[in-house]
Amino acid sequence: MRGVILYGPPASGKDTVTKALHKIDPSYQLFPRIKIGSGRTTGYRMVSGEVADALRARGDIVWENARYSSRYLIDRPHLLAHLGQFYTVVHLGQVPAVAEVVRATPDATWHVVFLWCPRDVAATRIRARATGDDSARLAAWDATEPLPDADLFLDTSLVSAEDAARQIMSFPRNAR
Repeated sequence: MRGVILYGPPASGKDTVTKALHKIDPSYQLFPRIKIGSGRTTGYRMVSGEVADALRARGDIVWENARYSSRYLIDRPHLLAHLGQFYTVVHLGQVPAVAEVVRATPDATWHVVFLWCPRDVAATRIRARATGDDSARLAAWDATEPLPDADLFLDTSLVSAEDAARQIMSFPRNAR
């Protein structure tokens, strides 16, 4: 079981780099986190609060956070199943989430990549998304802490998504 954690603030390139990884090697697949709320649905498993409550009651939630008037969850059963089928790509934006995902999957090998770009570049990318919540996304960008112990740091304003994907794929497969 192997995976890549793409950590970084909003608009740092997590979706774009994931698409480049998949284009080069289709075994790289985005792990669809659970989402409860409105807005974008692509890349998420949309569920009701009741479903999330049941997962929580069973102790199956690895990580949960709230942002943009929605809740986002990573559940252990689906994560383990995904890791068993694919080279799993998980998107995260909170430092403690990285440790929790790694701890919850002791049989998995993880490569942790910190994707970043300057705030002005992020602001331009966020405006281009036209989601209508630019200030909330920039506040989330501001709140995203650095990840000093990442296996790889990439400034996506300086490297193309394809080059980033190649660097990620060339990293030794026996990471964490």
